[in-house]
Amino acid sequence: MDKATPKADIYKANLDRAVPLLAKLKDEGIGHFIDGKVVPAISGATFETKSPIDGTVLAKVARGNAEDIDRAATAASLAFKSWRDMAPAMRRKLLHRLADAIEANAEDIAVLECIDTGQAYRFMAKAALRAAENFRFFADKCMEARDGQSTPSDEHWNISTRVPIGPVGVITPWNTPFMLSTWKIAPALAAGCTVVHKPAEWSPITAQWLAKLAKEAGIPDGVLNTVHGFGEEAGKALTEHPAIKAIGFVGESSTGSAIMAQGAPTLKRVHFELGGKNPVIVFDDADLERALDAVVFMIYSLNGERCTSSSRLLVQQSIAETFTAKLAARVRALKVGHPLDPATEIGPLIHERHLAKVCSYVDIARQDGAIIAVGGKPFDGPGGGHYVEPTLVTGASQTMRVAQEEVFGPFLTVIPFRDETDAIAIANDVQYGLTGYVWTNDMGRALRVADALEAGMIWLNSENVRHLPTPFGGMKASGIGRDGGDYSFDFYMETKHVSLARGTHKIQRLGV
Repeated sequence: MDKATPKADIYKANLDRAVPLLAKLKDEGIGHFIDGKVVPAISGATFETKSPIDGTVLAKVARGNAEDIDRAATAASLAFKSWRDMAPAMRRKLLHRLADAIEANAEDIAVLECIDTGQAYRFMAKAALRAAENFRFFADKCMEARDGQSTPSDEHWNISTRVPIGPVGVITPWNTPFMLSTWKIAPALAAGCTVVHKPAEWSPITAQWLAKLAKEAGIPDGVLNTVHGFGEEAGKALTEHPAIKAIGFVGESSTGSAIMAQGAPTLKRVHFELGGKNPVIVFDDADLERALDAVVFMIYSLNGERCTSSSRLLVQQSIAETFTAKLAARVRALKVGHPLDPATEIGPLIHERHLAKVCSYVDIARQDGAIIAVGGKPFDGPGGGHYVEPTLVTGASQTMRVAQEEVFGPFLTVIPFRDETDAIAIANDVQYGLTGYVWTNDMGRALRVADALEAGMIWLNSENVRHLPTPFGGMKASGIGRDGGDYSFDFYMETKHVSLARGTHKIQRLGV
């Protein structure tokens, strides 16, 4: 829609768009997508997916198990050779077609994702377009996926090349599920791998759209398969299946540990993008207005349900009181509401269990001696769903649980620091190491802090701005491996070394 369209009109249009989509969804349900066909679970089992807005049942979803995973893995295995051997230019063409199809359906995908996840429309409106951008980026890299290096020696020409590893499993999270799934699936397909996708059971709706759009774009049957279900059933079967050569997973650190153990007997390659307790460090010489905007955005956008959220604010003592006062005023002014309303900044949390988890940290903060400066309780939002007030915790120290554990909601903990050394020590004193954000006008200090932070990604004087060629991933309990550009191909492809002899080197003669 045009930017000049009144928000009330956009809200009504979104609600009107949702009606036929939800009716069709409830009527048809959600099946697996295996070998180019929508199929029920072999067992016939289903589970319900509900909207976090009001708890209504959106659809019955096929509940996969080891039999369904085996069926999908077999399809992926049978399709692998022809997809691997397809000319890169043709793979590029098909992935661009898929990007076109995503763009054509972007509004429907956004509306359904809001209803399925509770994420605000202002953030999800562009999510499908970003997903299309992911496919376009990796489509264009199909032509160079096999590129390697030339490392000549005195007697040999040595070259390296890359080949796709085989069928891979992709397990994706429930926050912005459509866009995040494309971060994994797009490079896998561009590399020449086939995929079995296990979406999160809390947000299964748009995964089927992606598989159907792939078929409509001409991607061969068996190349992209989707099996729904629970982690302990379908997910476990996928990580253990011998035909699956690698697992790309986004989710909790404890689940990543379990997947590593499950994949060990078949020596699976793993790529994990896991939890975070990310610091944003604000020094007293920073551009404080820009820093304030970034602090609010990086924890309260997307309901705080994002791995890269800056959930710990480390602010220098000399400005802590004034900066926190301005921050509190901004948090109080955040608009909680229906996710399809473009004025909404925070929608309902994904699930009643997650709402309970986020709210439990309010009690934990108080028990540890911190102050709930803003929010701290459920919110009576439209539909009566899983709404929570955006929460700000002050008076905290680094030893408190709210400074150590991932809450994964609109929940920010403020911790003052003395100087550069103190800020670094506090920032690194967690089990996680995904991102870090530093605000200062002293570039020497910015570079020193960036070098000292134990995090895979660091932004200086910026919020998280994703650039697809750059490496995305974390350290410590935040993950293993990197996404983005050629870093993705390092995971989905095997590097092969070929040595060409000049015919002049001496070969030792034995047994003469």
